[in-house]
Amino acid sequence: MADSVSTAGGASLNAAAAAGAGGASGAVYAPIAPRQPPVATQGPLAWLKRNLFDGWLNTLATLVTVAVLAWLLPPLFGWSVLHAVAAPDNAACRAVHETGACWGVVAEKGRLILFGRYPFEEQWRPLAACAILIALLIASCLRPFWKPWLAPLWVVVLAVCFMLMRGGVFGLTPVETSRWGGFPLTLALAVVSLVVAFPLAILVALGRSSHLPAIRAVCVIYVELIRGVPLISVLFMASFMFPLFMPQGTTIDVLLRVLVGMTLFAAAYLAEVVRGGLQALPKGQVEAAQSIGLTYWQTQRKIVLPQALRTVVPAIVNTFIGAFKDTSLVTIVSLYDLTGAVQLALGDADWRKFFLEGQLFVAAIYFVACFAMSRYSRWLEGHLNTGIRRV
Repeated sequence: MADSVSTAGGASLNAAAAAGAGGASGAVYAPIAPRQPPVATQGPLAWLKRNLFDGWLNTLATLVTVAVLAWLLPPLFGWSVLHAVAAPDNAACRAVHETGACWGVVAEKGRLILFGRYPFEEQWRPLAACAILIALLIASCLRPFWKPWLAPLWVVVLAVCFMLMRGGVFGLTPVETSRWGGFPLTLALAVVSLVVAFPLAILVALGRSSHLPAIRAVCVIYVELIRGVPLISVLFMASFMFPLFMPQGTTIDVLLRVLVGMTLFAAAYLAEVVRGGLQALPKGQVEAAQSIGLTYWQTQRKIVLPQALRTVVPAIVNTFIGAFKDTSLVTIVSLYDLTGAVQLALGDADWRKFFLEGQLFVAAIYFVACFAMSRYSRWLEGHLNTGIRRV
């Protein structure tokens, strides 16, 4: 009873004090007006406001872009779809040459563009090799397949693809590498050069960060020498100058020489990317590994390289995309990759006029491949940096 009286008395005193303070200051109690509900941050309208209409400058740029697209898209749609000819009919294509596209050139010359000078009746072999290689690439991009047996599987698959393309075994007709071309050659050059260049780049990056002067000097000279010249010069040296230094009567396949040149070139650029990741790693990581007794290679394999490579995933994929597109330069050494094959296919006088349509077809293939690599890079970066990425 006494506690309840004391509580009531205390409440009365607090109320009186508050009333006295209010009277002394002249303040009058007033309820707070209701606030607006929070703005939605999800949904189509929120996305449009955040990305296209965020401020007057962004809104102006959006309106100008929409106006330009409204001016360009209708005639482009009419040329590429409404008035286009899809059938491989040369006369019909010439009739609409000024107003419509001739996609019939792709239907007529598609196999020559995709497979180059590979024998027509044997083109199932490069098609099968491409399917196997692409399937392995997709599998290698998925985490459940990141197992120790993945590296030996790559060796086996590359050997199978080479046997399919080359022939001469299991009753397959031999086909010289000089007749390889089109998309299979582009894919083979890009994949093989990058698969071999990546571990080489890691070793070179570690060599440039080494405390041993001889190893560091060799790696620095290699990187600076390769990065100081364009890829065309490397391919020219590998194809035309290198055979001059070989013993009399010794020849090396031109495709092998080109692969070596592209591998060394890609490895030099990748080495600098990896070295940037190594330098971004705090020194305390290495010191902590040394403090628990890990050897140099254990430290690099378990502590340093996983963190360094995760940091530079965008730069690595950017180098991969550049190397994939640089395969178009092999035409200077008479290897007809995808871009060289389209020039070869459209050398026909009847279809030479529709060169633009053929180039757009090849550009679409390059875009799909590069866009897929770019999207995978974003997914991989977010997947690996889940615990450390900034919100």
